[in-house]
Amino acid sequence: MQGGDDERAAMRAMHLRFEQAVPHNRALGLRVISMEDARAAYLLPYAPHLVGNPETGVLHGGAISAAMDAACGAAVFQALPRPMIIATLDLRIDYLKPATPGRDVTIRGHCYKVTRSVAFVRGVAFHDDEADPIASGAGSFMLGTSSRLRAAEDGA
Repeated sequence: MQGGDDERAAMRAMHLRFEQAVPHNRALGLRVISMEDARAAYLLPYAPHLVGNPETGVLHGGAISAAMDAACGAAVFQALPRPMIIATLDLRIDYLKPATPGRDVTIRGHCYKVTRSVAFVRGVAFHDDEADPIASGAGSFMLGTSSRLRAAEDGA
């Protein structure tokens, strides 16, 4: 296998961990579309159990919020110089219009700034065109949240 094949295999394995390791990601059926430097994109498949209002068939805002949190968190992981534990500090989501019933939603997260202890993110949820969003978000994630883990990382 060439270096490119090794990288693609490692990326596929990482995508599978992101999809399967977090229980709410599995419950939502989230699928990784892409991960690259400080960015991540997820697909939230339309599913009847995620509908907020059975009369309209529109996905629940909580499902979109959880998917936005997952995509933004994955973007933080992509921006970090080394793996570490993170936790959502704040995530504000503005809902701009309802998702179209029966349609999957794409969520993109971008980590635009990393400091020593906090990472800052933006996200967008949409169907076909990122310029026509269902929701947009902005938030922050705490870095290195476990003192026990930090001690292990530092060799203590």
